[in-house]
Amino acid sequence: MVIAAELGDVRRFESPRQLMAYVGLVPSEHSSGDRRRLGAITKAGNARVRHVLIQAAWHYRKRPTVGASLRQRQRGQNPDVIRHAWKCQRRLYTLLHRLAAKKPSQVAATAVAREMVGFLRAVLREIDVAQLNTEVSAAA
Repeated sequence: MVIAAELGDVRRFESPRQLMAYVGLVPSEHSSGDRRRLGAITKAGNARVRHVLIQAAWHYRKRPTVGASLRQRQRGQNPDVIRHAWKCQRRLYTLLHRLAAKKPSQVAATAVAREMVGFLRAVLREIDVAQLNTEVSAAA
């Protein structure tokens, strides 16, 4: 919910890369002539969303499974969203472990957060965020 509330309508971003740049999960660049060097993430943009994404990325350390509570929460949900979420789970788990084998774990988690932005954008593009915010306000 934090991500949906902070980002608003993600359809305003033309590509996942634009959204990644908005939350500050793109590498900085030091270029001169033909030489191009990429550095640490820029940390420009929405710090709250970036923080939530990186915290969520740490949860991909555990192997994705569908337990009883998750199965119950998924009842009645759109099967396309569930399929998309499962694809995201597997891909991000694999990415984190593959990167953590050769990079520091913080770097791997940041890369997973960046990748997660692409998946979230795909799902949030299909959801009317204004309607979602109204439903949450009514439930509270």
